[in-house]
Amino acid sequence: MKTPLSAFSGYGIELEYMIVDRDTLSVLPVADQLLHSLSGQWISEVKSDKLAWSNEIVLHLIELKNANPEFCLEILPPLFQNEVKRINAQLESMQARLMPSAMHPWMNPVVETQLWCHDNADIYRTYDRIFDCKRHGWANLQSMHFNLPFADDAEFSRLHAAIRLVLPILPALTASSPVASGRYSGFMDFRMENYRTHQIKIPASMGKVIPDTVISRNTYQQRILAPMYREIDNYDPDGVLRHEWLNVRGAVARFDRNAIEIRVMDVQECPYADLAIAVVLMNIIKALYDQKTSILTQQQTISTDSLVRILRNCIRDAEQAMIIDREYLELFGFTAGDCEAGELWFHLFTTLIPAKTRQSDIWKTAFATLFEQGPLARRILRALRNDFRRENLAVVYRELCDCLKDGRMFSTV
Repeated sequence: MKTPLSAFSGYGIELEYMIVDRDTLSVLPVADQLLHSLSGQWISEVKSDKLAWSNEIVLHLIELKNANPEFCLEILPPLFQNEVKRINAQLESMQARLMPSAMHPWMNPVVETQLWCHDNADIYRTYDRIFDCKRHGWANLQSMHFNLPFADDAEFSRLHAAIRLVLPILPALTASSPVASGRYSGFMDFRMENYRTHQIKIPASMGKVIPDTVISRNTYQQRILAPMYREIDNYDPDGVLRHEWLNVRGAVARFDRNAIEIRVMDVQECPYADLAIAVVLMNIIKALYDQKTSILTQQQTISTDSLVRILRNCIRDAEQAMIIDREYLELFGFTAGDCEAGELWFHLFTTLIPAKTRQSDIWKTAFATLFEQGPLARRILRALRNDFRRENLAVVYRELCDCLKDGRMFSTV
C-alpha cells in the first residue's frame, strides 16, 4: 500500500457535467460513445495525462477528475479547461456539447433518464431497483467533489471536525441549481434539496447529511458503516452496494484512499470557478484544523441538529440565509449574534485566507465575482429576470455552456 498523504498535502477534484444537444440543449445520453471515441472500448474511465474522464450513473453525464492527488491547486484550472475543450471537440461529431451548473433546467428525469449500461452496470441497476433513479435527486444533479487526505486517526479527527463545521454554509457560496422542471424551484440549491433525501430509504446511508462527530476509523466503522451495511443487506442480499461509497453524507470518509470527500458543492460555470472555491474552502478548513478560531473540542461538540438547521436555510436562500446561532458563529471568530451567510463567508475570506492568496492574480476574477455578485444560482436568476419560458432559459443556459467552453465566469454586471 502507498503511504497515506498527510493532511493538506494533496487534493482530489471531481467535476460533473451534462452532455446536451448542441441545438436544443436537451440532455443527450451519449457518455458511453464519448468514452469509446477516445479509448476504442466500452469502458467507464479513460486517462488523459494528469486527468481522467469517467462515467456516472446516467448516460448524459461525464466526470472529470485529477487521476492522482495534486498539491498545487493553481496548476489545475488550465488542465481541466484543456480537457473540457477536448471533450467538446469530441462531442461535435455527435451534435453535442457540455453544459455546466448543478441541474438541467427542464429535464424530465422520469422519461429522459438512461442508466449506464456497460461495465459495472449491475451497480446502477441495483441502485435503480432500490431507490428509483429516474428522478431529480439521482438523474439530474451535477456536483464538485473535493477530496482532502489524512494520514492517521489524529488527522482524521481534526479534519472531520473542521469539514463538518463548513458544510452547512457551502450552498451559500456554491449553489447553482435554482431552476428545475422549467421553473424556479423555490430553492437556490435545489440539487441539495433533492440530495438530502434521495437515499433516505436506507437512512443509515445518509444520516442527516451533516455527519455526527467521529474521532477514529474504528468509531466510524462501528457508528456509520456497520449500520449502513446492515440496512442495505435487506434490499441487496448479494452485496452489490456493500461498499464505502454507499455512504452519501455531505462529507464521507473514504478509507480506501485515506481521504474525506466533500459532496455538498454544486458544480459551477467552469473549472476555474470550482477550483477558486476549492482554494477558499481548503484555506478555511486548514484554519479550523489548526484551531485558529476555536479548539477541537468546541468544534466537535456543536450539535448536528444545529448544523442541519443552518444547512437547510442555506439550501433555500444561499448567501441571503440568516444565521442566528451564536455558538456556531463564535466557532469562526465571528462576534456578532447573527448575520447573513454571505456576510459570514466574507468574514472567513478576509480573516482566514492569507492575503497573498486573496490578492493572487490567478484567482482575483473568480473571487470578485463570487463575493460581489453572489453564487451562480443568484446570477442565473438575475439573468433570467423572472422569465422561465423555455426560450429564455435556453438563452441563459447557452451562455453558461459558452462560459464552460471558454473557461470564464458568468457575470451579470
